[in-house]
Amino acid sequence: QVQLVESGGGLVQAGESLRLSCAASGITLRVFTIGWYRQAPGKQRDLVAAINSGGNTNYADSVKGRFIISRDIVKNTVYLQMNNLEPEDTAVYYCNAKMLLLNYWGQGTQVTVSS
Repeated sequence: QVQLVESGGGLVQAGESLRLSCAASGITLRVFTIGWYRQAPGKQRDLVAAINSGGNTNYADSVKGRFIISRDIVKNTVYLQMNNLEPEDTAVYYCNAKMLLLNYWGQGTQVTVSS
């Protein structure tokens, strides 16, 4: 059974940092494209950052220079380091693993940034 488990969310003040983790079981993350998405109330779910099997990364313009996606192959975990957080970053953050027709989602973790 495939599971993606996010953790690390919480309530922080603007300017602070959080690190989200996405731990996988049942799949090997390094062969998938892993994306971090977020969804704020009343809005669509948007891609924030992604890392592919080759280790290449891409970011939404709104988080470039503030967020860093990385992976630990040994721990089978992908991280999202979020620095200089802004109230606009408040959302539920989801981890996604995608490869060909395979597509898995985690349950999400809440990030709330107060001003």
